[in-house]
Amino acid sequence: MLYICEAGKFADAAFSCWRTGSNADPTIRIGGSGGDTDNEKVGIEMGMTITEKILARAAGRDQVSPGENIWVKADVLMTHDVCGPGTIGILRQEFGEKSGVFDPESIVLVPDHYIFTDDEKCHRNVALCRQFAAEQNLPHFYDPGTPTYSGVCHVTLPQKGHCRPGEVMFGTDSHTCTHGAFGEFSTGIGNTDMAFAMGTGKLLIKVPASMKFTIDGALPEYVMGKDIILRIIGDIGVDGATYRAMEFCGSTVDALPMSERMTICNMAIEAGGKNGIIAADEATLGYVRERTSKPFTCFTSDADADYYSVGAYTAEELVPVVALPHSPDNMANAADCEDVKIDRTYIGSCTGGKTEDFEAVARILDGRKVAVDTFLVPATVEVERDLGTHTVNGRTLREIFHEAGCIEPAPPSCAACLGGPEDTFGRCNQEETCISTTNRNFPGRMGSKKASVILASPLTAAASAITGHVTDPREFLS
Repeated sequence: MLYICEAGKFADAAFSCWRTGSNADPTIRIGGSGGDTDNEKVGIEMGMTITEKILARAAGRDQVSPGENIWVKADVLMTHDVCGPGTIGILRQEFGEKSGVFDPESIVLVPDHYIFTDDEKCHRNVALCRQFAAEQNLPHFYDPGTPTYSGVCHVTLPQKGHCRPGEVMFGTDSHTCTHGAFGEFSTGIGNTDMAFAMGTGKLLIKVPASMKFTIDGALPEYVMGKDIILRIIGDIGVDGATYRAMEFCGSTVDALPMSERMTICNMAIEAGGKNGIIAADEATLGYVRERTSKPFTCFTSDADADYYSVGAYTAEELVPVVALPHSPDNMANAADCEDVKIDRTYIGSCTGGKTEDFEAVARILDGRKVAVDTFLVPATVEVERDLGTHTVNGRTLREIFHEAGCIEPAPPSCAACLGGPEDTFGRCNQEETCISTTNRNFPGRMGSKKASVILASPLTAAASAITGHVTDPREFLS
């Protein structure tokens, strides 16, 4: 059950939640999003959240508070083939045709959206990125058609060692909040802001207030990170965390692998969040240290940190859920939607196209047949390789998918998650219903505006592929 305790509101349940969640003096009122609080009035200096600490470091300050506008130093800047050309154009317009980026080592250029298409405008965008990378001598350009190509930016970034605790990352993609899973401040920005940051290495931002979501307990085998975040979004709404940090913690979160933490943080933006974040732990450090030798600093929230709200969930009470058309907060239990027919299943994207996602799908599909067209898109080249080497019950994932009747997996890219040209693999080109492991289901998101998209976990999407209607994966798990 979720209890939200907004600033100044003291319903019994919310008050109890605040005392348990923060270890703060229960007589101190919860502060708001930057205005006066009782603590400020009596001169008590509150601790800081992990988000505030990271931004304070990046601003060269000891303390920051929600609502403040501060200049922060960027550690990593990412753009891709959709927003890269526009960013490059603004950079040249405002800084000069021959201007250089502030630090080539800090720029990561990842073409990933519209790669495997015959559309000439998409090819032009990639060519513009390629030209810019050559002009600026960018060492981190993952070039399509070459051995350096990787795939989806939000899975490429951690796999290639660009995600490190305590840092600040900006990306020209709303799902850049994914990388908060590594204990860093990571958020999406527009082309103009990115051009300025590329030229100067800094950006003016407002410090977001933080909302804490604690999930405790043993997560059932049929519940995934996607179910957790869809449940939260369903509870608070697509505007429930507008320009706030969504901080996830608790024993359940601590037990999750990095891939599932990424899924949760990835969809913070679907609740309006500025960023999602999970404090780094041994799992984080193990992942990061395998991929980079660069130094980094880990931060955690203070026990007396000031939160806009605090919420709590019990893992054992969570069930598989879906987001019905046409909004990520249109949440319903999967078991209650068996009358909802589907025409196709899509497994992929930064949210649901990681190796662990395909392993979950294989657990369901092993020894069974799909009833609808099932499209598989590994997020990166590394994930694509894993399909042929990782096994479930002694068989590779690729073998299981082939025998289940899935369409042959596509090369790694964003593919139909953002629609794309009509020849994009998996794109919805007509009036049809698709259950998908992607992150957004607005009209037209995956192609035709006549299509309907249902968001689900890989387990639920796979179960539904077998039956041809929305299906709770518990039907296929022993």
